[in-house]
Amino acid sequence: MNETATVRSVEVFRPDWAKTKEIDEMAFCQDFNALYRLIWVDGAFFSWRGMEPEERVRKWIYDTIKPYYGTHLTQRVNTLAETLKMETRMEDFPQSESAIHCRNGTYNAVSETFSAQLRQCRCRLPVNYNPQAPQPEGWLAFLNDLLEPEDILTLQEFMGYCLVPVNYAQKMLLIIGNGGEGKSRIGIVASHLFGSNMVNGSLTKLEKSPFARADLQHRLLMVDDDLQMEALTTTGIIKSVITAEQPLDLERKGVQSHQGKLHCRLMAFGNGNLRSLHDRSHGFFRRQIILTARPRPADRKDNPYLAQELTEELEGILLWCIQGLNRLLKQDMAFTLSAAAHRNLEQAMAEGNNTLDFLRSQGYIRMDPAGEISTRQLYDLYRDWCQDNATSPLSCKTFSNFLQMSSDRFGIQYTNRIPGGNSRLVRGFRGIRSAGQF
Repeated sequence: MNETATVRSVEVFRPDWAKTKEIDEMAFCQDFNALYRLIWVDGAFFSWRGMEPEERVRKWIYDTIKPYYGTHLTQRVNTLAETLKMETRMEDFPQSESAIHCRNGTYNAVSETFSAQLRQCRCRLPVNYNPQAPQPEGWLAFLNDLLEPEDILTLQEFMGYCLVPVNYAQKMLLIIGNGGEGKSRIGIVASHLFGSNMVNGSLTKLEKSPFARADLQHRLLMVDDDLQMEALTTTGIIKSVITAEQPLDLERKGVQSHQGKLHCRLMAFGNGNLRSLHDRSHGFFRRQIILTARPRPADRKDNPYLAQELTEELEGILLWCIQGLNRLLKQDMAFTLSAAAHRNLEQAMAEGNNTLDFLRSQGYIRMDPAGEISTRQLYDLYRDWCQDNATSPLSCKTFSNFLQMSSDRFGIQYTNRIPGGNSRLVRGFRGIRSAGQF
């Protein structure tokens, strides 16, 4: 008698979708989504919290049906998850390019206003927007020891740039040092500021792995905390991620590739510049901002709790980042770059392509508006310069291609009408000649 009463009392409280042996999938989805408010778009679930990992949603489904069904739970969860995708699917989920979704609302970077309303979004920061937050004194002191003042402005603008889903600035940030300066603390602070909207990764893996690019979808930032010194064999993926304004082909293991938008910025810390085996183009280097960390003082006593202390200032650091974004917007997405940052980029280009040093050399060539020289003669002079300076020459094709792509920069002109003797016309350049020609 008591057992029957107990069974009946449980049955009274069964939801409509669980009153039969088979779950009413449509009724379940309606009840479930009234609670979680999910949408499915671009291969992921989203709620007011931002992207919801599919495994988390499956666990929610499991917890919901577990009180009413004791068998075939895995099958039921898989079926309901797929039904939920179809029921909540949207063709597109546009993002506001000025919205910074914080834990307690949304800040608009253009109007500089805040709304406490929590809307569905792709990325939500795990930090409150608090206009009264105190200045992050510890963070500022740390940066003052790490970077030159003008370079701190650059970092501030770049971290602000990472808050909004745009790629208009078309830059990545590298911070280079000898080691031990504390560069990686920036990455730790960023991981707390951005939460699940940031991933730790590798630029080398991003370029080599066919699946790495898909991991950046729905993220705001990727940090490479240990930039590899080996030269990249290709650079096309990295360049496409930095400048992506149209959907890219994204591939996951065992899943059909699809077109998706990326707004993930790249930041890396290392002991040397990002190098490429074959890409010496201006396009590869122009996408980089390179800052140099100050040398670590020999008598400095490191604070093992520094990262933890800095993460206690996140609300103030968020305001600091927003200030950088506001300044960047006023500068039409042009970063504040110090003279040292410009020199760093020139040095990186020279290391990656010794053609630049050759063109600046004396005694081998001379820039002359009336001058002309064949590609073969110019390459012979370049090889002489490389031998005299104990450096390895690029291939003739790479050398010639670089000069053609950079002709406007150096005031020279590529042509196939250079006199080559015996009434022949050959390929070469005008505006430059051998220093021995008169």
